[in-house]
Amino acid sequence: MAHPYGKYADFEGLRKQAVALRREGYSLRQIRDELQIHSKETLQRLVEGEPPPDWTKRPRAKDDMRERARELRRQGWTYNQIQAELGCSKSSVSLWVRDLPKPEPQCTPEEQRARMNAGLARLRASQNCERKEAKQTAAAAVGELSERELFLLGVGLYWAEGTKDKPHARRESVEFVNSDSEMIRVFLAWLDLLGVHRDRLHCRVMIHETADVDAAEQYWASLVGVDRSLLGKTVLKRHKPTTVRKNTGDTYRGCFAIKVRQSAELYRRIEGAWYGIVGAALPSGSSNRT
Repeated sequence: MAHPYGKYADFEGLRKQAVALRREGYSLRQIRDELQIHSKETLQRLVEGEPPPDWTKRPRAKDDMRERARELRRQGWTYNQIQAELGCSKSSVSLWVRDLPKPEPQCTPEEQRARMNAGLARLRASQNCERKEAKQTAAAAVGELSERELFLLGVGLYWAEGTKDKPHARRESVEFVNSDSEMIRVFLAWLDLLGVHRDRLHCRVMIHETADVDAAEQYWASLVGVDRSLLGKTVLKRHKPTTVRKNTGDTYRGCFAIKVRQSAELYRRIEGAWYGIVGAALPSGSSNRT
């Protein structure tokens, strides 16, 4: 059945056919193909007032949340309160309940704030649980490291955080500085794997002068397993009168610097291994420095 573009002479006849097909369970696309109606506007007019068949309705994951939002709105809750309670966006709340009348205030501003804070606390607690679960799952997936895996990990770790040789400044020396105690522990385990004994290490703390220097020195010495007196002289970062530190509190212990004595040959091995990793990771023919 062909029709002139945009014109349908027997509209009522077409509507009867379209309605009949709709009631038989046809989708709009099926009606379009059956009747050769290529105008979306005309197709909508032909089936106006006829509900779509159930099979064409997509399930909506947020239907339960939408109904809960409408229930809360009827109880007099504001958009902000519903958002905090359900942990969804304010725009979604508006879309779901905008046809409902605006409720009269049922509580004081202080009560509203308390309710919102409670909802936000529940939201943050839920998010924290999700974060913790994701991290635990990822940690469990790692399993045990082979010596080869630890070696490659240490090479990448050093090349990201350790001191590197430059053409304008020859520094073929293994030096590693970091504030993350777990990263320091992994680095020490890697040095153990390479056969670097602890007596070759020169360690010292680098920290802000206004921090608890004594506690930081004791912490890092215990982590490494050496007497505090064996640490090198602590490097203090001086402050201007206008300096405002954000890294404060009991968990701040500055950075820990590890230098391996007589490590030029070790440094060359590390650099060579790194570019071996680069060569293995990149497509064949990519440039590689040696």
